[in-house]
Amino acid sequence: QVQVVESGGGLVQAGGSLRLSCTYSGLSFNDYAMGWFRQAPGEEREAMSCINRIDGSTHYIDSVKGRFTISRDTAKNILYLQMDSLKPEDTAMYYCAAAKRYRHCDVVPPKGWEYWSQGAQVTVSS
Repeated sequence: QVQVVESGGGLVQAGGSLRLSCTYSGLSFNDYAMGWFRQAPGEEREAMSCINRIDGSTHYIDSVKGRFTISRDTAKNILYLQMDSLKPEDTAMYYCAAAKRYRHCDVVPPKGWEYWSQGAQVTVSS
């Protein structure tokens, strides 16, 4: 049985930093691509960043590239998202998820993601 616990998030001023973590049990990061998603009020969920299962290569959408860093601890099964230089438009609920068997995480279809976290609110004030 796969379980995930997300932590982090909160309220921060623009320009500040936050780190999100997702701790998984019941699966191996060697078998799953991992991803971070966010959903702002009134908007659709957005795939934001992901990390490939085999070589750990990473992908980002343009709006967070250079500010956010995805990483993983494969020994502890913890996925991280370091968020720096936060902007008010980053305000959203943030989620992590896993995708099995995909070699390249940036081509995983929405239905390919599973084992979603409960979400963490990130609010950036101006």
